[in-house]
Amino acid sequence: MHTTRRRLLAGSAAAVGLAALGMPAIAQARTKIRVGYLHTLAVDGQMWLAQHLDAWGRNGLEPEFKPFTTGLELFQAMVGGSLDMLSTGAVISNFPARGQGRMFLANCVEFATAQLWVREDLGVKSFADLKGKRIATTTGTTAHVFLDTALRANGIGRGDVEILNQRMAEAVTSFIAGAVPAVALWVPFNVTVRDKVPGARKLVDASAYYPQAAIVSGWAAANDYHARNREVLSRVVRAWSAGNDMLIGRTDEALEVLQKNHYPQVPLADLKEQFAAQKTFPTAEWKKLYADGSVTKWLQQVTDFYVAAANIANPVPAAQYFDPKIYLDTIQG
Repeated sequence: MHTTRRRLLAGSAAAVGLAALGMPAIAQARTKIRVGYLHTLAVDGQMWLAQHLDAWGRNGLEPEFKPFTTGLELFQAMVGGSLDMLSTGAVISNFPARGQGRMFLANCVEFATAQLWVREDLGVKSFADLKGKRIATTTGTTAHVFLDTALRANGIGRGDVEILNQRMAEAVTSFIAGAVPAVALWVPFNVTVRDKVPGARKLVDASAYYPQAAIVSGWAAANDYHARNREVLSRVVRAWSAGNDMLIGRTDEALEVLQKNHYPQVPLADLKEQFAAQKTFPTAEWKKLYADGSVTKWLQQVTDFYVAAANIANPVPAAQYFDPKIYLDTIQG
């Protein structure tokens, strides 16, 4: 009895000693999360900054990040069970409307990240010249949503043009090679077009249709994961908010960190141009946009496009597939 008591006291003293040295007596186990993402600033900026600040670790998380080429592939992987959650662009308004995934966190509004470029040497100088022409893009993505909005805003119906569906790198290659006179893309592919085709002209970008056609990028979790791990998702929000605070409050430093560690192939000036093409709100302002229904409205606008373009039967409205409560309960102030 006395021996046991002495051991307990000795153990307590050792723990106090470790604490005094700033060392945890028992290492806290971290929760592993499988996160898929698109490697574009509007999608992964806050994520990498959270890593830079060790915000994931400080919130007891150990993320495994997996890059994908399109949001379509991201959702397919999550629905298939190989991801717990994902961060993507406009497709955040697609699969959840089909009942596949629950959105819980917004990254930014892709204010001018989607752009329509044309080649005057191939006979396209205006929207009117696009009739009967082929436009390369990746269907179902941010660029496609933007293109549809731009065409309809300029009196061009979906049957008036031919959409060439390719992965974005291939779509841009087709445009550069002269196989198509127009391409709807997202940054940073505009840099490639600008460098390779000096005569190419940006006809319009998504900012022309903001806020009536705002495109939100954000995070979604698998249905079962969302239902069973709300506390983990709250920690994801906290980690993300640290990255968002850095991106907003120390923008120059944040972009230098991102360029050096994650976008070495992109000149800093081009990365700053990409950042200027998106609307990123302070963490507290996002809370207001969640609470007043703005984010839900923006999501629904894009969902309406997918419902019409992809003939989604019995779509789930944004008010149901978007869960703002996790953010609202997590972010104070």
